[in-house]
Amino acid sequence: MNSFLIGLQFLTRIFVVKQSVWTEKSFGESVKFFPTIGAVIGIICAGVVGMMNFFAGGNLPLLTGAIGFVTLIILTGGIHCDGLMDSADGLFSGREREKILQIMKDSRAGSFGVVAMILVAALEISALTELARLSTKFLCAAIFSAPIIARLMMVVTIGAFPYARPDGMGKAFAKFTTRRTIFFATIEATLLLLPLNIIDEKIFLSAALSVIIALIVTWKFAKFSVEKIGGVTGDIYGAVTTLVEMFVLITFALAAAI
Repeated sequence: MNSFLIGLQFLTRIFVVKQSVWTEKSFGESVKFFPTIGAVIGIICAGVVGMMNFFAGGNLPLLTGAIGFVTLIILTGGIHCDGLMDSADGLFSGREREKILQIMKDSRAGSFGVVAMILVAALEISALTELARLSTKFLCAAIFSAPIIARLMMVVTIGAFPYARPDGMGKAFAKFTTRRTIFFATIEATLLLLPLNIIDEKIFLSAALSVIIALIVTWKFAKFSVEKIGGVTGDIYGAVTTLVEMFVLITFALAAAI
């Protein structure tokens, strides 16, 4: 439970019990609870957009989509967006390995990072807008599923690819993440997504397709990072999470439109 609360506090702005003392072991072992932390985020977001769309009668899809996107950012404190921007600035800089790592560590946002975030925001809001216009049920299922699948892919990235830096906060994640952790997180995410089949078979199939697409996106992006800097970093973890959330929402929007 302590590891779960540490992971919840690190990945979100939700404080059930404030954890002020983190050991490397408890910090690293929180990885196996990432999909459940994603479910907490998803439930809150689904509640917000679901109520918004219900009370608006589906007449304010763009506003509903924008609120859904902003809620995701608020709940996470934008930590994953920061990872995406830093990753884009470094990986697309055209520099050598050490310079890329230096750029990624810089807290300032560059042009590549800003453009990447604008594109992701535009696509996520567009997908949520279409879902709000088409089906409240699909909208809630999509924004519930996206954080779960995204954080499962973060676990896959942590466990399946080498860490690029000799130290760093993400090093603890990598140190304590094994194949067993990935297996545990996969079962966890599956159990969290299974109830979607009760709601609607098409929604569950959309989630299953999203997982497949998420795996492809994760593998391609992480491999690209390995080619550029010899591994992955905490910023790459955040970038994977943000990109996967975007692709899940797009997949659900396309499925709802068919």
